[in-house]
Amino acid sequence: MEFDRKTTIGLFAGIIALGTLGVMPMMVTSTVLTMVLPSMVVFGLITLLLGVKHGQYQASH
Repeated sequence: MEFDRKTTIGLFAGIIALGTLGVMPMMVTSTVLTMVLPSMVVFGLITLLLGVKHGQYQASH
């Protein structure tokens, strides 16, 4: 499966949404939206960047 920008953004948003909805019943909504959601997004972006860079490295070597 080839990932273009649209697919990657869609999957990223879907995973973040599933994680956020999964935590909602256990925590106060304001806490989830102000602390959990932003940290999930930042962590997801960091891991996505590292994954892309690793894939570029593997493809070139």
